[in-house]
Amino acid sequence: MDSSSPSRSRRIAPVVAMAAAVALTLAGCSSGSGGKKAEEGGSDASAGKATTPQMTVALVTHQSPGDTFWDIVRKGAEAAAAKDNVKLIYSADPNAGNQANLVQNAIDQKVDGIAITLAKPDALKDVISKAKAANIPVVGLNSGVSEWKKLGLLEFFGQDETVAGEALGNRLNTLGAKKAVCVIQEQGNIGLTQRCDGVKKTFSGAIENLFVNGTDMPSVKSTITAKLKQDSSIDHVVTLGAPIAMTAAQSVSETGSKAKVATFDLNKELTGAISKGTVEFAVDQQPYLQGYLAIDSLWLYKNNGNYMGGGEQPVLTGPAFVDKSNVEAVASYAAKGTR
Repeated sequence: MDSSSPSRSRRIAPVVAMAAAVALTLAGCSSGSGGKKAEEGGSDASAGKATTPQMTVALVTHQSPGDTFWDIVRKGAEAAAAKDNVKLIYSADPNAGNQANLVQNAIDQKVDGIAITLAKPDALKDVISKAKAANIPVVGLNSGVSEWKKLGLLEFFGQDETVAGEALGNRLNTLGAKKAVCVIQEQGNIGLTQRCDGVKKTFSGAIENLFVNGTDMPSVKSTITAKLKQDSSIDHVVTLGAPIAMTAAQSVSETGSKAKVATFDLNKELTGAISKGTVEFAVDQQPYLQGYLAIDSLWLYKNNGNYMGGGEQPVLTGPAFVDKSNVEAVASYAAKGTR
């Protein structure tokens, strides 16, 4: 996927779709609690809770243990579930085969809708077909913007990872960067690969991928540290998640490297690091919004026949840059775990 005019058109169409969804709604990623076991959430009703019959929705992600990104996705999903009178069942596994089994579990439970991430779409193709055969609507979020239509999903909520990577590459050019490494914490994850590929496409300097095991932070730190010691000409370390960025910042500090850290995704700790200058900037894809819209869209589809983007375009939630100039505007929300 490239940054040609079709990409730009995708950014426009979702805005209209989101506005319509908000109007209809007004009228009417976690590390400590995810894993293989499905859990129920969204039981606390808000003042604006829907009066429609309760429906059950399964949110199945590829969350890895320790990845706080999914806390934010889940909070958004729970907020929508509370408003829409939805019983939310959350489950996650970074292994694609296990994730497929979790989707099958949701089908067996005869849920009313499934929201799924597509980090490794080929492994989920068959089980998605089974959900469709069972007349269970399926929407995608976060990972799989290039694959959701091929798999027959109703809608997709997230950012175009290639476009986001291209934007970061352009940002590096503006900052005068000359040599960078792109740290990939999960091999085979299509979204992470697309990010680094996007950076490489637009960055005018030299860049190489550095693979680490994102479930083992001491190993992540030692790998990045070794790379910085080996090559003092590296002036930017690009990471693909907030926890990896914080670890990379430690490596930079301990090696005395002059490299800057830039990253994708936010959390509470990262906004503080941006304020202090230990992380230069982040690309925000608004994971809370991804979780919220995925659940809300299934309620809208069941109760009003709506589907955002008309089944043709994704609803883009990013990319947007957060740096010292605007970090304070989102820091309070990040502190609450919603940005």
